[in-house]
Order: sequence, then structure tokens, then C-alpha cells
Amino acid sequence: MGSLPHIVEDCMGVLQLYSDGSVYRRANIAFNFPVYDDTSVVYKDLTFDKKLNLSLRLYKPKPANPAAARLPVVFYFHGGGFCVGSRLWPNCHNCCLRLASGLEALVVSPDYRLAPEHKLPAAMDDAVSVVEWLKREVAAGEDDSGCDAWLSRRIVDPDRVFVVGDSSGGNMAHHLAVRIGAGSARVGPVRVRGYVLLAPFFGGVVRTRSEEGPPEDLLNLEMLDRFWRLSMPEGETRDHPLANPFGPNSPSLEKVALDPILVIVGGNELLRDRAEDYAMRLKEMGKKVEYVDFDGQQHGFFTNDPYSKISHQVLQVIKRFMIQNST
Repeated sequence: MGSLPHIVEDCMGVLQLYSDGSVYRRANIAFNFPVYDDTSVVYKDLTFDKKLNLSLRLYKPKPANPAAARLPVVFYFHGGGFCVGSRLWPNCHNCCLRLASGLEALVVSPDYRLAPEHKLPAAMDDAVSVVEWLKREVAAGEDDSGCDAWLSRRIVDPDRVFVVGDSSGGNMAHHLAVRIGAGSARVGPVRVRGYVLLAPFFGGVVRTRSEEGPPEDLLNLEMLDRFWRLSMPEGETRDHPLANPFGPNSPSLEKVALDPILVIVGGNELLRDRAEDYAMRLKEMGKKVEYVDFDGQQHGFFTNDPYSKISHQVLQVIKRFMIQNST
């Protein structure tokens, strides 16, 4: 008789991979994040990919003035090491409520396929797919009759679209920027004006100083490595182009035209050095990149507490970036 399947990878009990390849995902998770809903934002769920059964949540701020200007659109890709997370999780939900109210924007928060059931680049493919979904909605709504009412051109401005990605979502935002390219011609009339990467989850075989530093309260190097083992294509290392944009086998970004990028990271994050290196390398290539480091902050400082004083500062940085790059 063979031995019974046993756990070979365990992500805090939320996700477990067994020796026979089966995966367990905990259905009921006790979150320490209460939902902050001041009723200033309404939201609803839609399916954007029926074939893959992928849904998203739209967040629309209630207008103080019915004659107010049209809303920009902000995509928000949640984090979770490509392995865990959902638009329904309270920290993600709170973050999107705050983005919608603070940025006065229609926020689109999609789910995407997770590893290990769906290895990379599945998540990146889904990021492209949801932008193409918006393209179809906008095109169908030329006369305000063929799209969801919240996506009517009377309400949103498809010429002012921004992408915000947290952690693994920040990695996805980078790859989306590369795939779509400057000017967003492939998804017109949608025009992505800029990308905001919140502590993007990049990797590499050679450790950085911040990775070798002290662990964070909610994150350590062992967890980062586990996420990469679970999400990378079989046999690949952390230097794969999907993990390391500047790895030995990564295509050069020198001649790739990119729209403006804002990188935000906490000063005490394990991912800090990679985020800074990413921003500095792109800047040396002549790309329009802004890097902002919030001293003393750890991973998830905005997403997990979007109503804090420091998160208000983050919102102001993002809002300024959006204003500067809206035309």
C-alpha cells in the first residue's frame, strides 16, 4: 500500500498542497479586518470571463453633484503571492472602497486564476482579459445601451484609465504595461494613462539586502519563496522573466515603450530593494517612473489599513500621479 497524501506546501493553512498534487483551500477564513463602509460608495459584482468563471467587483462613488465630471477608471489587482486572495476578502474590499472614494474613480477589482492550480502566466493573461472586457463594454456603450449602466460614457471616461496593483498585483501591473504598451492602442478606446505598483512582488535567485533583513510581522522570506515555488512554471527559478524583469533570461525593456509608472513601497519591506532597483533601472532607460518610499512601513500597509493617516498620504500621491498623467 502507498502512503496517504501528505502536505508538502502550507500557506498559513489557507492553502495547502498535498503530495498527490491535490489542493485544499480553506473556505471560511477568520479575518482580522473589519469592513469599513461609510455608504459613500456603492458596489456590485459582474462576470467578465464566463468561460473561466471569473468575476469582478465594481465600486462607484455616490456623486455629491449630479453634474460632476465623468469618473476615471481604476483597475485594482489584489495581492497574495499569485496563490491566495480574492476581491471578496475584506482587506481588498476596504482598499477598493477607499480608492473609489479617495480618488473619485470607478474602481474595477477583478479576481484572477490562482496557483498552484493555474501556474503563471495565467494571472497575467487574466489581467489582459479584464482590460479587454472593459474595451468591449465601452465599445458596446457608444449609445449608452449596450454596456453595464455604470460603464456608460455619461459616467466614466475611458480615456482616463489607471492600473493599481498590490504585491503580486503590482507584478501583474508591470507585465500588463509591457503587453499593452504605451498608448494602449490594442485596447482602444480604452486609454491606460499610468500604472501604480504597490510593493510589487518581484523575485530573483540572488538575494537582496532587504530580503535578508529581519522578517516582517505578516511576511517572511520563507513565505515569499513558497509563493514562487507554487506559482512559477514547472522547473523554473525566481529568475524567470515573470518573476524577475531584469533576470539573465528576461527580454530587455530598453526599447519597450511604457506609460508612466509610480512605484510605492514601505521602508521596512522585504521587497523594498527589488522595488527600488526596478524603478531605478527603468528610469535609467529613460522611462517615466516615480519612486516613493514610506519610511518604517511594512508590506500591506496601505491595503490592510487604507483609512490610516499614512494611507491618506498614499492616496494623495496616487491622486497627484493621476492628475499629472490624465492628458
